[in-house]
Amino acid sequence: MNRLWSAFFFIAFFSCFYQAIFLENVGIFNEVLSSLFAMAKVAVDICIGLLGLMVFWCGLMKIAEASGIMAKLSILLSPLFRVLMPGVPKGHPAIGSVTLNMMANILGLDNAATPLGITAMKDLQTLNARPDTATNAQIMFLVINTSSVTLFPVTIFLFRAQQGAVNPTDVFLPILLATSASTLVGILAVAFIQRLPLWRFGFLIYVVPACILLISVIAWVAGQSAQQINQFSATVGSFSLLLVIFIFLLVAQIKKVAVYDCFISGAKEGAKVTLTILPYLLAMLVAIAALRSSGVLDLLLAGIRTLVAFFGGDVRFVDALPTALIKPFSGAGSRAMMVESMNTYGADSFTGRLASMFQGSTETTFYVLAVYFGSVGIRYGRHAIFCGLLADFAGILAAILVAYHFYGG
Repeated sequence: MNRLWSAFFFIAFFSCFYQAIFLENVGIFNEVLSSLFAMAKVAVDICIGLLGLMVFWCGLMKIAEASGIMAKLSILLSPLFRVLMPGVPKGHPAIGSVTLNMMANILGLDNAATPLGITAMKDLQTLNARPDTATNAQIMFLVINTSSVTLFPVTIFLFRAQQGAVNPTDVFLPILLATSASTLVGILAVAFIQRLPLWRFGFLIYVVPACILLISVIAWVAGQSAQQINQFSATVGSFSLLLVIFIFLLVAQIKKVAVYDCFISGAKEGAKVTLTILPYLLAMLVAIAALRSSGVLDLLLAGIRTLVAFFGGDVRFVDALPTALIKPFSGAGSRAMMVESMNTYGADSFTGRLASMFQGSTETTFYVLAVYFGSVGIRYGRHAIFCGLLADFAGILAAILVAYHFYGG
């Protein structure tokens, strides 16, 4: 990440130098510097707007944790992971920690998911006969994480709301379809290599209903107009979030949880999370601003656009592509690129929506691999990188196809 960030500025500088010497565009230096200052202000404005929404959601998550909802959900999912990870004995602590991590990912709790994921990887490492080489269970766990298994991409909704989207949740259904594709491809790829018996009841009881639901949604969407699809997605997304909030509070009341005190405790953590995001967001936004204002990013996108046009393809997806290309390396970088796309083209533009879908349907594969495997000293990941990147590619392709169907008209 250090090299990538520095490279952005080095490339931008050489581009400016070339334009000033050979194209006699001496004003490029002032343009880049002004862009850096402007984007630094944008980063602060974004975090200020994000603060209230992040505080609210983190407060609710604290209520869910105190009322035992997270623990119950982990129990609900444990049969699934016993099929996907047959090398883990029944009742082993790893099953519980893995399911807790998955629930944090499903609910869009990025910051909570990482420490839970490290705990799960350490629990799985206790079963590893070769400590420097990833086991089948560890690879499956990692690939599921890198496939962005997110049901409620709350942080994306928050950024869209902050950037002025009319219906911030109208990307709910497109992201759900795209992330389902990435997760399914990732699991199937690992299962194929590891020869897992996915026909067992413990797997089918979860996957079959989910597939039927997704196929039904796709079939319904195919016969609707773009306006009807957008309205349906926004309605389902908003209703789902409100239903989650209602259930959290209802269960907390039944369990006699001190909801106000829990909310305040979680809200304080949310404020810290937002302040933690600011340096990373600012760093990547100014680096991206340097690339764009120096003309490097536009040159790269122009090359991709020319190649796509040469083969007769529609080029509208290209402007959102940087978010997808950066995501496997850096979550902060792709988040900044998503925000920059919405800031440049508009949150409700085709580019802004597709960038949001890329962000919600792919994951920081190399970062997750480095953090999770590095935490337990694994040096040989075997087929983990291949399967993780395959899941990312499936998510990117699905996001493009879904975006054209939803917003391409």
